[in-house]
Amino acid sequence: MTTKPKNNTLTAVPGIRVGHITDLDAVTGCTVIICPPNTVGGVDVRGGAPGTREVELLRPMHQVNQVNAVMLSGGSAYGLAAADGAMRYLEEHQLGYATRGGYIVPIVPSAIVFDLAIGRSDIRPDAAMGYAACAAATDAPVEQGSVGVGTGCRVCAMRGNEFASKGGVGSAALDLGDGLIVAALVAVNAVGEIVDEHGDILAGLRSEAGGFMPIMDVFQQLPPPPVASATVIGVVATNARLSKEAVNKVAQMAHDGLARAVRPAHTMFDGDTFFALATGEMDADVNVIGAFGAEVVTQAIRNAMRAATSLGGVKACCEG
Repeated sequence: MTTKPKNNTLTAVPGIRVGHITDLDAVTGCTVIICPPNTVGGVDVRGGAPGTREVELLRPMHQVNQVNAVMLSGGSAYGLAAADGAMRYLEEHQLGYATRGGYIVPIVPSAIVFDLAIGRSDIRPDAAMGYAACAAATDAPVEQGSVGVGTGCRVCAMRGNEFASKGGVGSAALDLGDGLIVAALVAVNAVGEIVDEHGDILAGLRSEAGGFMPIMDVFQQLPPPPVASATVIGVVATNARLSKEAVNKVAQMAHDGLARAVRPAHTMFDGDTFFALATGEMDADVNVIGAFGAEVVTQAIRNAMRAATSLGGVKACCEG
């Protein structure tokens, strides 16, 4: 029987640390996930408009297996610079891939969300912000809502900020028994609406009359309305011992959890990307880890909406 650990966030996985840096004036930020040594990484990209860095090396048949950190950032493609700061921090702490020549090269895959249309578009997460996020990283329960990479997140923003819902960052964890943990952290900045456990709209496109307008009705319009760039990005982590191929399978299955909570998912305007991390403490079946990985992704997405607060002219779902 699965249970929720006392720390029901990504840092329930032993050795994982998370750090947020938030700029409320510019309405942007970044979130770093720092991994314990020998963490195996994988990735799966499903959205049509991804913004990523160092993802190809995570795929099977490539030499590097271990990941030192994952950077999730606002700022669109500009925000990929936050990973430079994480690399500097990790190098200072002698954490990284050791080349045959004796050099330390930190492995920091990264993905971004588009948040330039809220707050200030001329201020984006940079190397200094990425370094600060690493310095702030702890194993305490992860703060959720409009913080870190979730600061500038929006949902259903095709009609502008007035009719969008505030997105954010959410997390969830499950104990599968005997201390085997599967957890997720997700930044929700989707084109689509977010649905709750009953299939009702939790956050989405607001109508002039109040309430939410079903997004599929809007998609049925000919021609469809302009769609702002968006994405859902995140991490599934476990203390299971998995191969690189298996970790990539977990990243793939994580998208099932996205599709349960976001309607529609994986559009050409989304950059949906999931990383997977396995710290290697205990044996487990990849099918089990992948199945419950999808479940914690769904929970994390809904948690993000419920924890979000109104910001930058965009109302949170729980604030009317």
